[in-house]
Amino acid sequence: MTIQNLAAQAPFTTADGSTIRSILDHTNAPVQSQSLAEATLPPGTSTQRHYHRLSEEFYFLLEGTGSMEIDGEIRGVSLGDAILIPAGAWHQITATSGTPLRFLCCCAPPYSHDDTFFE
Repeated sequence: MTIQNLAAQAPFTTADGSTIRSILDHTNAPVQSQSLAEATLPPGTSTQRHYHRLSEEFYFLLEGTGSMEIDGEIRGVSLGDAILIPAGAWHQITATSGTPLRFLCCCAPPYSHDDTFFE
């Protein structure tokens, strides 16, 4: 059995500029096919627009409001919204409220800096 507590995970900055804490991935558990992390963006900031060739992603918003762009389509997002980001889709999320934007990010296969591509 593997159990990880979010508070025990050290934050780091991903290739797209968000600060994440890995909850479960290959660095802290015997994970094979996915990863789960908490991401945080300060108010008024965005991730760098990017895509993943291999990973399909889910974002689930926990706090704040934002703007989500996927392949040129932009929509507002807020607490409780779940977002599907298909593999190969260009995407960027922006924190639009006066509080940080905090969300869960699930990637399958697991997140990798090597699978993050920029314009």
